[in-house]
Amino acid sequence: MVSIIIALPKMENARQIRDILNRHGFETAAVTTTGAGALAAVSQLEAGVVISGIRFCDMYYIQLLENLPDGFELLVLGSVRDASGYRSDVMCIESPFRTATLVNTVQMMLGQIDRRLRKRKREKLRKRTEKEENDIQNAKLLLIEQNHMTEAEAYRYLQKCSM
Repeated sequence: MVSIIIALPKMENARQIRDILNRHGFETAAVTTTGAGALAAVSQLEAGVVISGIRFCDMYYIQLLENLPDGFELLVLGSVRDASGYRSDVMCIESPFRTATLVNTVQMMLGQIDRRLRKRKREKLRKRTEKEENDIQNAKLLLIEQNHMTEAEAYRYLQKCSM
């Protein structure tokens, strides 16, 4: 499941962002004021978006980004004067921002993560184990020997029987 973590230096701002997202139908998994708190929350979740400020009392957003596991993206909320220092691989919203901008950006990021997770899951389902590959190969060889089929015919026969 895709989650949202809000990590802003001021708890009041973090709660306001949480309330905005809750009003628009998004559930927040955690609200914290430190980068370490955000990383602790991230370690308990599978994937999601971390909404962050630029600077915490214990780290900068770049350090937070470097420590995020795969499956998580960072959305930085910052002021115009800090905009020149943003990394190109980080999604940023410059404050002051409109509620619709925040909601649409979060929705887009969650959609991207969700698509990536579904794709990864489909790839896992497609791959056969070595034992399964062996069983299929043995069944084909048996059909080839006993029924005098070609390999393609044996494979097609196995496909039909498995349906």
